[in-house]
Amino acid sequence: MNRKVTVIGAGNVGASTALYLAERGLADVTLVDIVDGLPQGKALDMQQAAPLWGKGGTITGANDLAAVAGSDVVVMTAGFPRKPGMSRSDLLKANADIIRPAAEAVKQHAPQAYVVVVTNPLDVMAHLFWKVSGFPKHRVLGMAGILDSARFRAFIGMELNVSAADVQAMVLGGHGDSMVPLPRFTTVGGIAVSELIPKERLEAIIQRTRDGGAEIVKLLKTGSAYYAPAMSAVEMTEALLTDQKRLVPCSVLLEGQYGLKDLFIGVPVMLGAGGVERILELKLSAEELAALQKSGKDVADMIAELAVHV
Repeated sequence: MNRKVTVIGAGNVGASTALYLAERGLADVTLVDIVDGLPQGKALDMQQAAPLWGKGGTITGANDLAAVAGSDVVVMTAGFPRKPGMSRSDLLKANADIIRPAAEAVKQHAPQAYVVVVTNPLDVMAHLFWKVSGFPKHRVLGMAGILDSARFRAFIGMELNVSAADVQAMVLGGHGDSMVPLPRFTTVGGIAVSELIPKERLEAIIQRTRDGGAEIVKLLKTGSAYYAPAMSAVEMTEALLTDQKRLVPCSVLLEGQYGLKDLFIGVPVMLGAGGVERILELKLSAEELAALQKSGKDVADMIAELAVHV
């Protein structure tokens, strides 16, 4: 297998991402973490499972960031997780200190790689990774909209007792409390969701989507979500590796689209072998656009806050 994906961070999100990538047979996978033995042990466990899922490829572990060398895609998951009562912005400085050396290593050892950032606060960390690496804007993107949309789809499927696979949804904005689920662009088997769910119930589902990560943090008490974030990163990685031309919401650099610039935020993009091949500008209502711009301001404020700490 010639393709290589490196996952930085061997915690729950990183290890799950590596496992899903290997199970799909998408690439050889390298798992990197600073904790001695952790990535090596998890990688060896996965390699021993490989004969049972019938796919080729290798899974290896390393402690040195230089192991990113030769990567087609790097998935950045390393960082401190949220704890109960902690907001994503609380993680700002601590995770920035993890992003910077990782971005420098990728710049040095894998200068042609595409980068999928999962570390929170996601939009700000994607922006920081882009700035530090100096990579072109189409090669750095944040995993947010796919996860938030998947949560929205799951809750709608649960509400209607239908397969969430038949639900198509679009969630834009920052990966946080001000995200913007768009019912107008959400369908179930091609039927507008507004035809199937009363407005009040739909509003409750939208709020649950915004609180999706926090709900899991509260339930787990000692951790945060990892299966759905990992699968979302894998969906993006597969689109990049196999040139799928997926139309999905991702956190990307805006340069005036939707009235926003110089920040990463979730919008619909065409995702393929060229990375972010196109940014789509939906015709949003005044209310939808205002919500997206409010979310953009929240992200911009965190970028400015991070700049103060530098």
